[in-house]
Amino acid sequence: MFVDQVDIHVTAGGGGRGCLAFRREKYVPRGGPSGGDGGNGGSVYVVASPHTNTLVNYRFHPEFTAPRGGHGEGSNRTGHRGADLELPVPVGTLVYELTDEGDLRLLADLAREGERVLVARGGRGGLGNARFATATNRAPRKTQPGEAGEDKRLRLELKLLADVGLVGFPNAGKSTLIARVSAARPKIGDYPFTTLTPNLGVVALSGDRSFVMADVPGLIEGAHRGLGLGHHFLRHLERTKVLIHVIDVSGMSGRSPAADLDTLRRELALFQPTLAAKPQLVAANKVDAVSADNADLLALVEQAHRLGLPCFKISGVTGEGLPALLERAWHELTSASTPEVPAITALTDPVDRAE
Repeated sequence: MFVDQVDIHVTAGGGGRGCLAFRREKYVPRGGPSGGDGGNGGSVYVVASPHTNTLVNYRFHPEFTAPRGGHGEGSNRTGHRGADLELPVPVGTLVYELTDEGDLRLLADLAREGERVLVARGGRGGLGNARFATATNRAPRKTQPGEAGEDKRLRLELKLLADVGLVGFPNAGKSTLIARVSAARPKIGDYPFTTLTPNLGVVALSGDRSFVMADVPGLIEGAHRGLGLGHHFLRHLERTKVLIHVIDVSGMSGRSPAADLDTLRRELALFQPTLAAKPQLVAANKVDAVSADNADLLALVEQAHRLGLPCFKISGVTGEGLPALLERAWHELTSASTPEVPAITALTDPVDRAE
């Protein structure tokens, strides 16, 4: 089960109490106070781990408490420190604190392996009576209780880390495409919303080049307002560097491919303006089902050129046009990583190359 958002409750360990004790040894009639301090409680950390890729474990077990510190003991022995509690999460997880007012306060964005954030600090151990001895009070009977550990309500939100994101309406062929170009094996079916969870695949190119591609559930008009399944997964596109609009040109959907492109771009802009600013490519999919002079196909190509977007005629089933699309995606990735390099202008008509 893929789970990308959960609310959990964490409690750090309380500190141990200080000890009230006096030395009682032979030939030491006035040994004085010997109560040790309590140990500090364990803290709670959230750690980005490469060994987990979903937050499902936290959905069914949302309560976590770190061990408390040990109590102080006689002979000036300090109580043992409570062990810290580490909660592993997938790389790319955002950690929010849920405030009493119901607001979210971002604590950390764990975008790299091994990154960790302290979310609840353990309580400090109390002082033993040995700490309160003075010249005028040689036998103090004062001690301190341990402090309580911090108690926090957190929201964990996963945003997948991918280089290229596939965007499209339900049944546009995104899952077929990613299955064709990578080892990912998403569920593929001839009905809307076959994909219910995001899928990641590694695309390998010549010369030891590769990038990660993400396939998210299909979007519909109004997705930015919460309609359909896509709204819940739109945030997974925020970390991508390049977006590919996968448009069905077979005519089976009954919609206009050019209008689909406009709708997708509008939904991205309304959800998060930075998404609309990312480099974008257009993939006219399922060209194996139409002729080269198909009116809808030509209208989509014209609309893409009008918007200044490279457009490729592809088929996720036969593989037609995919090499050119992937090479252009790689070019856009490298250009985004090194913006100081002038853009390559040789690919003036990617549609012709795709043919």
